[in-house]
Amino acid sequence: MNHELDFPAGIWEAFAKSRPPVRCSPGYLIYLQDTEATCFYFLKSGRVKSFIQSEDGAERVLNVYQAGNLFGEASFFDELPRVSSAVALTPCEIVPIDRELVAQEFARNPELALAMMKYLARTVRLLSGQVDQMAFRPARWRTASYLLTLAGRGGAVSCTQDDIAAAVSASRVTVSRVLNEFAQKGWVELGYRSVRVLQPQELEALCKL
Repeated sequence: MNHELDFPAGIWEAFAKSRPPVRCSPGYLIYLQDTEATCFYFLKSGRVKSFIQSEDGAERVLNVYQAGNLFGEASFFDELPRVSSAVALTPCEIVPIDRELVAQEFARNPELALAMMKYLARTVRLLSGQVDQMAFRPARWRTASYLLTLAGRGGAVSCTQDDIAAAVSASRVTVSRVLNEFAQKGWVELGYRSVRVLQPQELEALCKL
């Protein structure tokens, strides 16, 4: 269910070859909700969280990005104000990608443009699924679906239980209980600020119920 898994490894690194990365400290606000999107970003190293914030200050995590990911691309391409904010969770290296760089790389490699279209379509599908799970699904389903969405190669999900709780609209206590249940069944392995999916087929079966 991770919408990047069938893209060639390192496909987006083409954007990072011609420009040096910008280094960010943990807590650095990379962009703000409702601002103009003049660029999007390639995450060369570190972890970045995207989130939306309501008028009363309530926050919902949308995604936690890992090295090799793109982020902030949707508002860049539709030329509308950003619908979310992004903040560095760890020391990061990010490469801003503006329209000049996009045009240059797409002209050099048309296959990259096709991959970007596919990536954007997957992002829309992913967000649609998140809306569905927030509205109608129990916490076990939402947690399982979120883990499958973020699980990278080897099943690794690098995020805290607080991150997961915010992303699936559940309390941390509820998420902790669900993760411990999954761990006892041997479906996942819990680590420090991480979860490793050991039996994705079991989580997928749960999501089909």
